[in-house]
Amino acid sequence: MRNRGCSAIEKALAAVVILVAAGCTTVAQVTTLSDQNCRRTFVDRMSLILVDQGEKQEVAEKLAESTTAVLSTGSLGPRPFFVASPSGADYGFFVEQKSSDCLLRLFSRQKGFTRYRNNLTYIATRHLDGCMCAE
Repeated sequence: MRNRGCSAIEKALAAVVILVAAGCTTVAQVTTLSDQNCRRTFVDRMSLILVDQGEKQEVAEKLAESTTAVLSTGSLGPRPFFVASPSGADYGFFVEQKSSDCLLRLFSRQKGFTRYRNNLTYIATRHLDGCMCAE
């Protein structure tokens, strides 16, 4: 029997199977940002992610505070949101509801012409303990 390579169709079907097996992620929104405990948790978790990405602590805290203020001003609906840092880096986040847990996920980072995206395992994830979210 002759060993042949995979055709383009076979490769495409394999990619679809992998994506279906990975499951679908739905975007949610934090519904309790008006609660001081949730707000503090959100700011802290976002700051931690930004510091882990190389941002200075003071910058990370300011970015997290201003992002939280914008997200809590109205009902923007569940959607990804982006944060632009004075360092020149742009970060893409979203909130995911997993059972009763809310997760803050960093899925994109871009600085200059270098962009990194990870929609399957994500760049960073933090639990938003004490927060409620909805899809």
